[in-house]
Amino acid sequence: MPTTALLASPSRLDRIAIIVSGLCVVHCIASAMLLAMLSALGGLFVDPLVHEVGLALAIALGAFGLGRGALRHGYLLPISVGSLGLGVMAGALSLPHDAGLAHDGEALWTIIGVAILALGHDLNRRAGG
Repeated sequence: MPTTALLASPSRLDRIAIIVSGLCVVHCIASAMLLAMLSALGGLFVDPLVHEVGLALAIALGAFGLGRGALRHGYLLPISVGSLGLGVMAGALSLPHDAGLAHDGEALWTIIGVAILALGHDLNRRAGG
């Protein structure tokens, strides 16, 4: 009986090794495909039109959500904070588009504006909007 158990163990190890090898192949192919797709789409993400459309959507959703909340619960703080965030985001569009946080500040100010807008939405949610 112990001999059978010992013989079965290498077989299991071989199966596990084959599975791990297969997972490695899948990982390598998937990683290469993902990187290729990201590099192809990279130009799209830095296009200023994407930022302008994103801001337009944020303004529309912010006006609807925060405005509806203000009408429902009557508190103006959430809509005031949210409007400040939208204003910071809009102001960031006037800055030169940069390649990262360390350059002209456009990305940094956009992130700050988004955080302020999110705070406004959270205040709205807590107020019952």
